[in-house]
Amino acid sequence: MANFKKEVAIIGIGLTQFGELWDKSFRSLIAEAGNKAIIDAEIKPDQIDGLFGGNMSGGLFIKQEHLASLAMDHGALLPMPAMRIESACSSGGQALRAGYMAIKSGLHEVVVAGGVEKMTDVLTGPTTEALATAADQEWEAFYGVTFPGEYALIARRHMNDYGTTEEQMAQVAVKNHYNGARNPNAQYQKEITLETVMKSTKVADPLKLFDCSPITDGAAAVILASAENAKEFCDNPIWLVGSGAATDTLALHDRDDLTTLKATVVAAQSAYKHAGVTQKDIDMAEVHDCFTIAEICAIEDLGFCKKGEGGKFTEQGHTSLTGDIPINTSGGLKSKGHPVGATGIAQAVEIVLQLRGDAGKRQVKNAEIGLTHNVGGSGGSCAVHIFSR
Repeated sequence: MANFKKEVAIIGIGLTQFGELWDKSFRSLIAEAGNKAIIDAEIKPDQIDGLFGGNMSGGLFIKQEHLASLAMDHGALLPMPAMRIESACSSGGQALRAGYMAIKSGLHEVVVAGGVEKMTDVLTGPTTEALATAADQEWEAFYGVTFPGEYALIARRHMNDYGTTEEQMAQVAVKNHYNGARNPNAQYQKEITLETVMKSTKVADPLKLFDCSPITDGAAAVILASAENAKEFCDNPIWLVGSGAATDTLALHDRDDLTTLKATVVAAQSAYKHAGVTQKDIDMAEVHDCFTIAEICAIEDLGFCKKGEGGKFTEQGHTSLTGDIPINTSGGLKSKGHPVGATGIAQAVEIVLQLRGDAGKRQVKNAEIGLTHNVGGSGGSCAVHIFSR
């Protein structure tokens, strides 16, 4: 691992409303999130060295590519360099990592890491087809396998191997909607019951409608700075102390174990080592709950509980707001929403709010260290970051 010396801080955050934003355009979402982050950091646009933007499928969703130039133009950041990062649903997390590495290496002093997706300007069919491009086209999508189908396979295997129940998966949705009801930027700000989840329409057995994250518009941005600049601009920086990333096979059938996302395991181990912490030091985490089974696998793969015990761990309340390790205090992808290119950055925004003590009704008491976990597709890529107050 490279031994880069510079410390990296987050000095500003910006987040749009998440949801079906019919009255907002792709470019207006970029500008809104970016401007909020710049205002929060109390810096001027000309003090920023560059931008790393996460976006999965602008070309498929809104027929727009060359997104880095567009973002810089509408963020009033010209002529600084910019780069669009694509890693399926982990595009935002990988953009954060790219910005982190740019500061850590000394190449830049202050950068924006952002993410955006406008997913509701096309019908559900084209949206499903766009998302399916993150799967193996030859061996999965060609035969009609969608992401609900892939995660249904993971869920069924987890149930078979470890006795996980549909009710335990439903508890993930109930918990995350409880948290989302306390997040003013969430797509769904309403609590739901276990019965509501269990009676909802089946999408891909055993996954039901309320086991699945929604189609979402939204954008998020953070301002990263070196320690020297952070102290100049900010009295209360949040430190990005660890970063890890890994990849796995794109197709499920090539993996050793359907229920273990190896990219998560490896990325987490790297981030823990980089930060000099273990999973026991983490006070809360934002994990990639694109489906309820994904959160169960994530808390196992991140080391918060033993393999196979994620369902029971959730059912026992350990991941609630007042539990041992609060998971997805924002509402997660399930309730906050999942604009795929923005998700990894939005996770970082939530952790910053928590570590600042600014999370309102969903605030975790005495939060010192937080983690984000952002997965691409069914686990073909993953980025894990660790933050400290």
